[in-house]
Amino acid sequence: MNDIIIAVIAFAGTLVGTFGGILAANKLSNYRIEQLEKKVEKHNNLVERMYHVEDAVKSAHHRLDEIREELTLSHEKNKS
Repeated sequence: MNDIIIAVIAFAGTLVGTFGGILAANKLSNYRIEQLEKKVEKHNNLVERMYHVEDAVKSAHHRLDEIREELTLSHEKNKS
């Protein structure tokens, strides 16, 4: 009878340990997933911001080209 009680206690201990390990691993996995989601969100914000910066730089280059052309035409006009 003692052997059966010891076996049941050992089995209960094994179950508690196993489920405890599973819960701990699950919590760690969830934490790591949250951290990765935050990194992805930051990366996506950076990509979006860079898109806007690239548009602004394109506009600035076009405007500089227009100003350069206006100055060239003005300079040629003044030569004549």
